[in-house]
Amino acid sequence: MTARVNRGAIPPFLVMEVMRAADAREAAGEDVYHLEVGQPSTAAPRGVLDAAKAALNDDVLGYTLALGAGELRQAIAEHYKNFYGIDIPAARIVVTTGASGAFLLAFLAAFEAGDRVALALPSYPGYRHILSALGNRPVTMATGPDSRFQPTVEMIEALPEPVQGVIVASPSNPAGTVIPEAELARLASYCDDRDRRLVSDEIYHGITYGAEAATAAAFSDRAIVINSFSKYFSMTGWRLGWMVVPEDLLRPVESLAQNMFISPPTLSQRAALAAFDCGEEIAANIARYARNRELLLEELPKAGFTALAPADGAFYIYADVSHMTNDSQAFCQRMLDETGVAATSGVDFDPERGNAYVRFSFSGSTEDMAEAVRRLRLWQR
Repeated sequence: MTARVNRGAIPPFLVMEVMRAADAREAAGEDVYHLEVGQPSTAAPRGVLDAAKAALNDDVLGYTLALGAGELRQAIAEHYKNFYGIDIPAARIVVTTGASGAFLLAFLAAFEAGDRVALALPSYPGYRHILSALGNRPVTMATGPDSRFQPTVEMIEALPEPVQGVIVASPSNPAGTVIPEAELARLASYCDDRDRRLVSDEIYHGITYGAEAATAAAFSDRAIVINSFSKYFSMTGWRLGWMVVPEDLLRPVESLAQNMFISPPTLSQRAALAAFDCGEEIAANIARYARNRELLLEELPKAGFTALAPADGAFYIYADVSHMTNDSQAFCQRMLDETGVAATSGVDFDPERGNAYVRFSFSGSTEDMAEAVRRLRLWQR
């Protein structure tokens, strides 16, 4: 009898496990300072909320086309013109059920079962786990401070076997580093020249601190670009993302979306139309992240967290804790139990070396950040 393949036999997303432990502590009446979860603690912009309320009072919220509502696809295309200065046809924009839905569609459309797809470690664990569940083969490349925790053309070239795809993220999760524009252009050109599909995760675009993130769409018509309303627009629970899709993949993506999702959430799409007009609120959120970042970069070293990745963007600080522990999961549990500060073990992002790292998220309130580092300073005395 042929052995069955269990597609669900993938590791859990450990940050969700940390959230469960933090919730249990809160339910018991204990304080928790949430530096574990990668989501804005602010509400969606007021214009988005108002648009959602108006849609609820309007008419039946039926399906949209599988690729998304035409009005929203056009608005996203305009966003690329305004934000990046590039022209992307609305026909190449695909609205998705969160960035997670975009990864599913992208990987299924671009890669065949058994294809090898290169990605950096540390990186968002969903890349590896979704690829594995779909029958692809994640090929990891160890990165560190010398490459600013980002992959390079040289790393791809050094792989023992060729790959069919490459995933990059800028700003990255968990390190928060940005790929310089020239290097991103080089990666895109390298992939195009060798017929390797580049997938660029850009969900933290707009959340940067002095170093703007370039889009791979500016350098390649073959790259798949994935973005989301969750982070920059503070709409995590609305489950709405988008893709810039190469023309040769549009029909496969559409067929997959029709069968897997029917359409993205209609209410969220109607509301998201207003997001592009809420620049003032969004700018205030980014300014708060910047204050939180400065606070943690200044105070974490006083608590013993002295080796920190450059936090160019997103809302994460990736800390080397090898001088404190060789088991960052146990370390994070003890930190939560003894201080109330929740953080995420690096094992989530790098199963090979993550025991030496911890990720702190600074997307919460500045007051919570200040109290968290105060407790960590006392804890480490």
